[in-house]
Amino acid sequence: MFSLAHLSDIHLGPLPKGASRRHFALKRTIGAFNWRLNRHRAHSPTVAMTIAEDIRMQAPDHVALTGDIVNVAAHDEFPAAAEWLRVFGPPDWISFVPGNHDTYVRCDWQHGLSHLEAYMQGDMRVKHTQSTAQIATPFPYVRLRRNVALIGVSTAVPQPLHRASGLLGRTQLESLAFLLSDLRERGYARVVMIHHPPLPGLAKPRKALVDAGCMRDVLEAHGAELVLHGHNHEHMLNVVNSRWGPVHVLGVPSASMVQSIHHPLAAWNLYRIQRQGGKWAIGVTTRSLDLESRAISTIAEFPLST
Repeated sequence: MFSLAHLSDIHLGPLPKGASRRHFALKRTIGAFNWRLNRHRAHSPTVAMTIAEDIRMQAPDHVALTGDIVNVAAHDEFPAAAEWLRVFGPPDWISFVPGNHDTYVRCDWQHGLSHLEAYMQGDMRVKHTQSTAQIATPFPYVRLRRNVALIGVSTAVPQPLHRASGLLGRTQLESLAFLLSDLRERGYARVVMIHHPPLPGLAKPRKALVDAGCMRDVLEAHGAELVLHGHNHEHMLNVVNSRWGPVHVLGVPSASMVQSIHHPLAAWNLYRIQRQGGKWAIGVTTRSLDLESRAISTIAEFPLST
């Protein structure tokens, strides 16, 4: 059995002092104002570390972190995020894919996501990849852990004001199709890590994955055992019927959410993946914050259909 933890959307605070004044960008300034006015009350760094400590106590074989570790892509946010990850666990134990807040505005690689580079590197050669000025590590990347293949794709691209959509692009989609087919034939359980919900209709248009329809087509044609995402700050479970069986698509709430007015409290999922009777069997445990005790406890356990 292989155990995999999934958390997302940490939105690590507090926002560094002067983050909106240095390296000015209008969207960053507005985002920082919104953070100080409202969002800082919803996202607690103490709760995020409590979630991380609970994951460490459960001792999963690996951790998937599906984006939005920072808020407005201020330069000083990235060293803080790297230090938070260093305390959480080593790069060979944690796989990270970026979200829209990690590329909130244009920020050169060396000032931004380069600080998290070690958490976005694969150990299998991938023939066709893409990189950008903001994300110089190649995507998709693949990490092989026993009989599980973790495939990271990036939907993080800078967006105009009031937009939080994502894009995979042709190169990643074509490469993902090949990887899913190849890894299935080689006997791996395939886990795709992505920030934006990967299917049409799962997010508002201004926040959605632009090429979600193409992503759905890839999953239908080539299958996958799990697709893990964040972005919506909600417990989510959807199923794609592929020619190779059901593809389970799961999202989790923000790992730092401490206010429950609009979204569930901070939570994470634990997946137990094993081969049974020639099929992949997956059990899910959801652990969430209890607001009164500030402890993390199990709120749901269920199997995924095969």
